[in-house]
Formats: sequence, structure tokens, C-alpha cells
Amino acid sequence: MSSSLLSSNFKIKVYRNIIFPVILYGCETWLLTLREARRLREIENRVLRRIFGSKRGEVTGKWRILHNEELNDLYSTPIIVRVKKSRRMRWTVLVRKPEGKRPLGRPRCRWEDNIKMDL
Repeated sequence: MSSSLLSSNFKIKVYRNIIFPVILYGCETWLLTLREARRLREIENRVLRRIFGSKRGEVTGKWRILHNEELNDLYSTPIIVRVKKSRRMRWTVLVRKPEGKRPLGRPRCRWEDNIKMDL
């Protein structure tokens, strides 16, 4: 991804079509905690920094890495956490059956019933 022989458009296509689906495989069933959301953003920013490279500072003239806001400006597609949340909502709407009420408390273990059925 950091090769200068490949164009940034090609690298973005590789990211969108190969890396992105691998990262989000099965994300519909994940519960997104703050830690996992932070890790997803870190992975995305790391890949985007490898794609776009570094930038020469306007004031000092030294090379520096791109800030997160600059990465988001260069990569105009939705952020990975938003994509994950939208997929989760779509999956929940398609799969969930919101009929009736759920009982309160922890579900009871029914292993005794399974043993009786085997006998």
C-alpha cells in the first residue's frame, strides 16, 4: 500500500474491495463498544496513512503524517464505524421479530430437560 508505483486511486479501490470487507466481516452481529470503535478507526486511519503518505508542512517544510481530519477530507467515503452501525441496523431490521415481550431476568438453563429427553 505504500508503494509509489501504484496510484492512490488504485490503492483506494484495493482498500474498498479487499481490506474493508475483511475488516467488517460479520460486523452485523458485533456489539460495538467504545474500545472496538476506537480500534476500527485506528485501523482505517493506519491504512489511509499508508495510501496517502506523508505531507510537507507549510510553515516548517518538514515531512509529517496526515492528521485524521485531513485523511477524512482526502477519503470522502463514509467512516468505517458509520458503515458498521448502518449494517447492524439493517441486519436488526431484517432479522428481528419484535412480537411479544421478553421475560425479565436471566434465561434459565434447560439442560435438565435435554437429559430427560435423551433417556
